[in-house]
Amino acid sequence: MALADFERTLRYLYDGSGRGPTVFRVTLLTFDLVTIGLFMVLTFIEQAPWIIWFDVGIAIVLSGDYVARFILAHERWRFFLHFANVADLIVISSLFAAAFVDNLGFLRILRAFRLLRSYHILGMLTRRHAWVRKNHDVIVSTINLLVFIFVVTAVVFVTQDDINPGIENYIDALYFTIATLTTTGFGDITLVGDFGHLISVLIMVFGISLFIRLVQTVFRPARIRQRCKHCGLSRHDPDAVHCKHCGNLINIPTEGAS
Repeated sequence: MALADFERTLRYLYDGSGRGPTVFRVTLLTFDLVTIGLFMVLTFIEQAPWIIWFDVGIAIVLSGDYVARFILAHERWRFFLHFANVADLIVISSLFAAAFVDNLGFLRILRAFRLLRSYHILGMLTRRHAWVRKNHDVIVSTINLLVFIFVVTAVVFVTQDDINPGIENYIDALYFTIATLTTTGFGDITLVGDFGHLISVLIMVFGISLFIRLVQTVFRPARIRQRCKHCGLSRHDPDAVHCKHCGNLINIPTEGAS
């Protein structure tokens, strides 16, 4: 009976309406945003005992939320297949591992998976705020860009921190990553070792083209959300006059040619 009451309480907090569930969900949303920001900030700080305790505390909170969402899942076997839940499990594991393993640099890369939580946060905000719905594509593209830069920088930092005198902290890795992705290429910092050279090649071959594409989608979205009244097609070219699907006129609000 107690277990059933507990499940009803969880369902009320996570899915119910009213002041209590709203405050609870806003608190969870704030916690998600804060932890994402802190994981990014802590990459600039050397490992210290207080950080380990901080990691464990965050892991306990995330574990509680993870278990609660599992209990409320309608199809629990699919719960473990959802990419956001897989990412959360990876992050939780990396946080607990920090208390038992020293100098595992790849843990910093695993923390980057917490950024995937941004998509879940965006989904919640999209349902509740008109401004987020209107700018959904630009926001998603911005998140993709930040995740991409953060992950690439984490890989550079973790693989070069101990062997490259030019990369002493996360700022150095971020500087190299941005200089490479933007093809500025000052040359004052280069990656060393065979693996470092391979990373440089991958960034130059694949990273630059992907980075440019992501920047373009942020500042110039490829499609505009405007539902056609006849066929229902919801995405069109910014300068479209006729629907590509049915050929009928569509009315896309515009400020005129630039």
